[in-house]
Amino acid sequence: MARKALLLLTLLSTSVVGMGYILSDENRSAFRWFTDLAIGAPSAIAEKAASAAPDVSPAIDQPPKPPADNALGFMLASVAEQYEQSTRYPAWSVPLSEAQAKAYQGNRYEPVSLPLEGDGQFTVTLEKYRFTRGETILVAAVIQGSQVVGRSLTATLEKPDSREAVASTTLEQAGSAGYFEGTLEASEEPGEYRLIVEARLDGRPVRHASPLTIEPYLGEFRGLGEPHVSNNNLIIPVRFSPETPGFYALSAQLYSGQRPVAQLQMEQRLDGTSDTINLKAHGTVLANRPGVGQLQLRHIQIRQLPARPGDRTNYAFGPEKGYVFTPPDLDDLTDTPAVDPESEQRAALLRQLADKF
Repeated sequence: MARKALLLLTLLSTSVVGMGYILSDENRSAFRWFTDLAIGAPSAIAEKAASAAPDVSPAIDQPPKPPADNALGFMLASVAEQYEQSTRYPAWSVPLSEAQAKAYQGNRYEPVSLPLEGDGQFTVTLEKYRFTRGETILVAAVIQGSQVVGRSLTATLEKPDSREAVASTTLEQAGSAGYFEGTLEASEEPGEYRLIVEARLDGRPVRHASPLTIEPYLGEFRGLGEPHVSNNNLIIPVRFSPETPGFYALSAQLYSGQRPVAQLQMEQRLDGTSDTINLKAHGTVLANRPGVGQLQLRHIQIRQLPARPGDRTNYAFGPEKGYVFTPPDLDDLTDTPAVDPESEQRAALLRQLADKF
């Protein structure tokens, strides 16, 4: 036991002496790697450039400055300002940028590419993501690379849970080499499905999976009513004749020429006594716009909201070309923020919190 205690004392003494040397002023270069790591050491290229310039840095590295005492107050003030800016617009009429307009398109299908050996790709493309029951599904597949491809591909529509095949077809080569095309009928019950496209590449089967949905027939769009101005809003009546009564949510993008203006949306019950939903473009998105000529509604989408918890939301879409219309005189519209007492209370609360810091 005494021998172990002596050995432990020797190791402890050696460690203390070594650490004292490392931390001593005479060995500052040996310890510098640790301080550089703590404050963020420059790269080797930066150090070489710095060594060529005159050394005007202080002898002792300056520690990073701590954040300001009111950093939380600054953050809250910034949030309050952004919230106040966003609440200028009512929820049913918000301004739209080019990027947002592209993101909000409700029935776009993003092609899915499966990587292959040798930088090859197996890509499947559909016209859209949601198909109305009874529509034809056009399937296109492209295989790029050095793989040897069979003369045809097979496309199978299956239920994702049970993997039960409900429809299938053959994709034949069309046009250029590596391009295949075929059609399926969307005649199955509404719901989520998976499209499996299988090819034989170099004698081996390769499967490509893509999701899609089949939607029930919800009704028919019947054009626009007469647009008019009321209470600092441009009212755009959209006529839709529903197959069944219920609550529906209509959304569309308002364009002026090729420039997106606003995302519009409105919920309403349709029960056969009325087939019109009034979209409203608020003055904050239309006022002070010189030379507004014809306007257009694009990417029109209507949703049948669930009647009971657990029911699925069903989708339908307006005509591809949308609706072009000539608005009435818009000079009476003003860039006056929308009035929402709840939003104003939230903004006031955020300002009060910011003032406390």
